Amino acid sequence: MAKQEATGAARAPQRRKRRSSEEVADRILDAAAEEFEIAGYAGATTAAIARRAEVTEAQIFRFYGSKQDLFRAAIFKPLNRHFMAFHEANRAEPGDSRTMREMARRYIGELQDFMEQHSRMFMSLAVASAYSPEATNPVSEMEGLRAYFAQGAEVMTRRVGADAPIDPGLMVRVSFIAVLASLMFKDWLFPAGMATDAEIRNAVAGFVIDGIRANEKGAE
Repeated sequence: MAKQEATGAARAPQRRKRRSSEEVADRILDAAAEEFEIAGYAGATTAAIARRAEVTEAQIFRFYGSKQDLFRAAIFKPLNRHFMAFHEANRAEPGDSRTMREMARRYIGELQDFMEQHSRMFMSLAVASAYSPEATNPVSEMEGLRAYFAQGAEVMTRRVGADAPIDPGLMVRVSFIAVLASLMFKDWLFPAGMATDAEIRNAVAGFVIDGIRANEKGAE
């Protein structure tokens, strides 16, 4: 009898350790980021996110009032923080032409690394902006991205002047999208065997730098 009781006690299910509010919030954000990346903003549901996070939908709405709020917390805000950190780490001042070209190539390389690291977030944001603009408007809330554009335009204006053929602010944005698109759509744009990753990166960097320098020469 005692042996049976001991066996029964051994088989008694253990109570799951209660998660803290921080742990629940982290699980929700991680699950939301994964679900938005897989299904997009329109396709992701709070029910699917709850299943992935092993929480209830009620717990999700305890932290976030809507799917839009959850999207911003899972994709929008982290990306903005990453951009702010990148911006602070890459403040540049103009120098002579040779130094500027070297700095530009290094800077573009770091920008490529940054975008590649966060490409899934960029893709989620782009898809949501295209198909569910209510989820991402206004993108101008991304202080890091605005600071990046403002800094780039300021540096370029000091080099090419205000009368450059192409507005420096526009040139910065075109350069940015050239880098971003080459990473986000790499499999579409570059067939297998066409070029190595290093060759593609070098080609994009050369394209951006030569475009900037062409604008500079036109202003002279």
